Amino acid sequence: MNTSSQPEIHVSKQNKDELLIRLQGDWIIGQEIPSDEKIKNAIESGPEVHRIVFDTSNLAEWDSSLLTFLIKLDELRASRDIKADQAGLPDGVRRLLDLAFAVPENKDARRKTERASFLYQVGKETINFVKSTSEMLAFIGEAFFALLNFLRGKARFRRSDLFLFMQQCGAQALPIVSLISILVGLILAFIGAVQLALFGAQIYVATMVGIAMIRVMGAVMTGVIMAGRTGAAFAAQLGTMTVNEEIDALVTMGVSPMEFLVLPRMLALFIMMPLLCVYADLMGILGGLIVGVFMLDLNMAEYINQTRATVPLTNFWIGLFHSAVFGVLVALSGCLRGMQCGRSASAVGLAATSAVVTAIISIVIATAIITVICNVLGI
Repeated sequence: MNTSSQPEIHVSKQNKDELLIRLQGDWIIGQEIPSDEKIKNAIESGPEVHRIVFDTSNLAEWDSSLLTFLIKLDELRASRDIKADQAGLPDGVRRLLDLAFAVPENKDARRKTERASFLYQVGKETINFVKSTSEMLAFIGEAFFALLNFLRGKARFRRSDLFLFMQQCGAQALPIVSLISILVGLILAFIGAVQLALFGAQIYVATMVGIAMIRVMGAVMTGVIMAGRTGAAFAAQLGTMTVNEEIDALVTMGVSPMEFLVLPRMLALFIMMPLLCVYADLMGILGGLIVGVFMLDLNMAEYINQTRATVPLTNFWIGLFHSAVFGVLVALSGCLRGMQCGRSASAVGLAATSAVVTAIISIVIATAIITVICNVLGI
């Protein structure tokens, strides 16, 4: 027996149409299996080969690597209509080969990649849109009934959760709201100052910044911040509970997930968003004040008086209404995507991303609708 650990192939022609293949060495996983080029060259050179025989008298250890080589050789043999005599192979190899070829491959079973037509894609997206819309409407309806139960004092949720969410949505969001609002006020004032300075009307920077921040921008920027900060957090929390089957456990125990999970989050954002909006308005006006005092050489008292005189109180109430609506939209978007989350870890991240996108789109659409309504009403 050959004691060499390296597998070897020796090819020779015994008769005019018979090819002898000697296999020796250790054919085990981890060894570099010889190429079948030598066998191909022997078949293609000289007289045509009609039969292949094997000699494994010097074969040492073997495992599935030998079977892999023999299967590749069988494909080569079948492509040239050459018969094979397996009598020279070990009994174990012959049994495994018979098992491997016992069930022929179903050629139609392989997955075929076909490009869908344009109409199919349109129809598929339409069906998904209708399905998503129906699920969203159903979720909004369930949230509305949960709110009615709360107003009647029959909603079941922990009051401590409500105060915890109010803290997370309110006090803990003040730093980022402060930074963004001051920067927005600075940007608005700087852009306005460049144009108004051409006419010597720098004092109207206070009017522009005040109306923009109090009427729309304060609420919109706060809503966008809360969509990225709190809406994504709600989606991740509920998505993780969906993956861990905690929501299914609540349903099994007869506890409504809408009342126990969604309602306190929605109430917390509905309460805290107007307060954050007022704070954002003040920070935005402060940003405009910084530009007006330090860049336009305006008097601080003059800037404040101009803001008070030219910004109607109606704008303040419109901004508060914006913020309350945005709070409900952000909460519903985060909770909806969290409840729709799949059963995998990656689905949680997708739910958080989808919640942010849904919330921001909802904020933009709601802003447009409220603006049109205010224009129609003349306010």
